[in-house]
Amino acid sequence: MSDVLAIRRLVIDCATPNLSLALFEGDKLIASDHRQIGRGHAEALVPAIAALPDGGRAGAIYVGCGPGSFTGIRIGIAAARALAFAWGAPLSGFDTLALIAAQARRKTGAERIAVAVDGGHGEWFVAEAPLGALSLKPEDAAAVMDSPLVGGARAADLVALRGWGEAIDAEADAREFPFMDQLAIMASAAPLYGRAPDAKVLAAT
Repeated sequence: MSDVLAIRRLVIDCATPNLSLALFEGDKLIASDHRQIGRGHAEALVPAIAALPDGGRAGAIYVGCGPGSFTGIRIGIAAARALAFAWGAPLSGFDTLALIAAQARRKTGAERIAVAVDGGHGEWFVAEAPLGALSLKPEDAAAVMDSPLVGGARAADLVALRGWGEAIDAEADAREFPFMDQLAIMASAAPLYGRAPDAKVLAAT
């Protein structure tokens, strides 16, 4: 691998309806692909990476591990693991909600940011330091999230439910990776599902 490729970082996030890719040299963004595709990650992710300069090849890979879409999380991690193996590159995971918070923080300059996104089954995934990610019914989320600023797809709903605060237009965008809290980066790429899987192991009979 050349010296230029060695300092490149490929960032992947598929945990939300967005397909979000960013290729950096150090902290300099050199290419990206950020779009809302809903449920089409499986078909779109690999071609999108291949369309980046040098096929997206980088000396290190970072992948969003959720919480968010169960399927999107698995697709992103599987692709990142395959590329890390093929390129001999180290792989790290990161908290997708922290990526959303990074955009909201950069837009507002505020340190305290709550995040609220769809969690499925009538619940939202919410996070606010020092709390980790929680999967809560909307009314419960409104009771525990006390930051005045909220980012994410359910930010406006949370603010309306509380009756106070401000919703910030913020989403999971890989281009915000350099601004993310470094504590949200994990040494391994393991799914952060936010709640237990729906499927249950059947008891032995």
